[in-house]
Amino acid sequence: MNEYRVKGLSCGNCTLSLEEQIKKLEHGGNAQLIYTTGKLKLDSRVSLQDVERILKKEHAYIEKPQPAHKHAHIDGGHDHSGHDHAGHDHSGHDHSGHDHAGHDHAGHDHSGHDHSHSHGHGNSLMIKLLALSAIIYVAVILSDGILGSNVQIGLYLVATVISGYSTFMRGLRNLFALRFNIDTLMTIALIGAIAIGEWKEATLVAILFGLNELLEGLGMEKARRSMESLLKAAPKEAVKVENGHETIVPVASLLAGDIVIVRPGEKIPSDGTVLEGASSVNEAAITGESLPVDKAAGAIVFGGSLNNEGVLRVSIDKAYEDSSLARILHLVEEAQETKTPTELFINKFARYYTPLIMIIAALVIIVPPLLFGGDWSEWLYQGLAVLIVGCPCALVLSSPIAIVAGITRNARNGILIKGGVFLEQLGRIDTLAFDKTGTLTKGQPHVEKIISYDDERFMMVAGAIEKSSTHPLAQAVMRELERHNIPAAEAADIETVPGSGIRAQVGGAPYWLGNENSVAHLTLPADVQEQIAALKEQGLTLVLVADEWRLLGMFGIADEIREESKAVIAELHRAGMKHTVMLTGDHKKTAEKVAAAIGVTDYYSNLLPEDKVNKIKELSQRGQVAMIGDGINDAPALASAQLGIAMGKGTDSAIETADIVLMQDHLGKLPEAVSVAKQVNRVIRFNIAVSLGLKLIALLLTIPGWLTLWIAILSDMGATIFVTLVSLTILISKRK
Repeated sequence: MNEYRVKGLSCGNCTLSLEEQIKKLEHGGNAQLIYTTGKLKLDSRVSLQDVERILKKEHAYIEKPQPAHKHAHIDGGHDHSGHDHAGHDHSGHDHSGHDHAGHDHAGHDHSGHDHSHSHGHGNSLMIKLLALSAIIYVAVILSDGILGSNVQIGLYLVATVISGYSTFMRGLRNLFALRFNIDTLMTIALIGAIAIGEWKEATLVAILFGLNELLEGLGMEKARRSMESLLKAAPKEAVKVENGHETIVPVASLLAGDIVIVRPGEKIPSDGTVLEGASSVNEAAITGESLPVDKAAGAIVFGGSLNNEGVLRVSIDKAYEDSSLARILHLVEEAQETKTPTELFINKFARYYTPLIMIIAALVIIVPPLLFGGDWSEWLYQGLAVLIVGCPCALVLSSPIAIVAGITRNARNGILIKGGVFLEQLGRIDTLAFDKTGTLTKGQPHVEKIISYDDERFMMVAGAIEKSSTHPLAQAVMRELERHNIPAAEAADIETVPGSGIRAQVGGAPYWLGNENSVAHLTLPADVQEQIAALKEQGLTLVLVADEWRLLGMFGIADEIREESKAVIAELHRAGMKHTVMLTGDHKKTAEKVAAAIGVTDYYSNLLPEDKVNKIKELSQRGQVAMIGDGINDAPALASAQLGIAMGKGTDSAIETADIVLMQDHLGKLPEAVSVAKQVNRVIRFNIAVSLGLKLIALLLTIPGWLTLWIAILSDMGATIFVTLVSLTILISKRK
């Protein structure tokens, strides 16, 4: 499938109509024309000439690709003066009818050029024509009684043509092709109004419809621009170091292993590792976190993050297309293009809705005069008004702008939602299941309790035995010793005892370190046994240190709970989440302790990966369940839940499997993501109610004969503008 950018799409319902026509072309059955992104996906065998002919009917067109830039070679300094723009030749392009504003220049920075020639001019021209029509219209009304009726009719006709000519011609073509969309309805209404001598009404209808079309296009463009602002985070060029020389190259050309220099104020071109230098880096584009992160040699950096003050020499770990930012942008673009169940239902409904309105309008025109002796002219007028009321534009727009706004706002916060369907689903979730390790906890053991019976030897011996070990519990012990500034002694004859721990010589004397089995050679006093039982009751893992005759002390070790976990759970409950459940492979006492500390409503322990899947399926029978995890063992559970949410700094498999990705290494942004999703669902329901409600009220006005053409179009225009503005409110973030 080839992909093209289409400009000039200003109406959701018209876009559906264009897609249907393109699908009827040879090999066009799988064509997709996406209103929210302005993208056309097309089989390469489809005739582009035929596609452009169809698009032209709605003043839309396929944007032409731009030639690539040349890139200069530089030595040493970061000199842009050699960047050659001469190769970018505009002479072969006719910009008079094309809008290049949203074109993706595949990694090149065109910020120095203005490619938006026509979109601004197109809107400007439309505004001027509408203003001229409105001035003529008002002037004719004010001059009533001064000008002759023929002159008035002529001026009304001029104003109608200026503001409604393009709509009229499109509608006329559709009428002959028996294609019924908003343009067709408007054309019929204009013909009918003129036929019965309602020149004033016809002119007002043309002006209001033109205004409606302009505002609808601007509203969708606002949502698109908000999304496209994310793309600005993508770096375009990098300073590559090769054989001691620096060269400005396109980011897309970088490969793993390349070395780049990133100076203050520049963006890191792709994911990599700092080789030299120190600086703070703003990672907001990737994680949504506003505070800069300090980086030094050995630190991991993300492509698209902004280097603040120092010069960094970075080894590229991933080609740009595999980098975190590229993955974010790809996921966000894909998310925009998926249709939600609500959207699909509305689109399907709109296809049947328009013919139904045509039938109702025909009945309004025919039934009262035939059966009740009504005036044909009066009821023809009412029928024409019904046609305009029936325009499905507001209904079709009820969902897509809200979905795009919701995905965009979450993306700004470093939350990737892979499709509108998942955004809607998140707003309906009533149960959140959390993996424990690495999600609610840090996944890093730390010493929580210390009991010492020999202050002189206990920690010194522990450090001597543990300092050469890579075991997570040993590392937790060593971090605790560092915190207390206790130097580790030297151990000899270190011997691992399976199922027990370690035996070693320290200062010529034997010592034991490990679990309870490691001190089996001792008879522990009753009070010590009670202390061991109490620590185990708290869910702590014990590391004991002993010599030949007595216990020197013990460490109680636990997986550290994330600072934000308790607040996040509380916030989710306040936001209306009914159940929060913790799933873990740890034993019951540990699970009970963590669950009590963070406030989840339920927990399940001793679970293998397959047990987590079964538990998710069991929970799914009682409600809508989302699973949140970070490890490779969470992937099956993420896939089996109605919604899978992965921690972004977790494993690639969890991220690929999940429907939503939190790019931060914590849950802090999750409650806001849930709130935004619920807001999106509320807005969509509200928009649908407003769209249909206003139409129903307007239709009821036909019963007493109060419906006029201008009321009809105001009801339609009002609904369209209103649902657009309400949808855009989702983009507004309240500062906390």
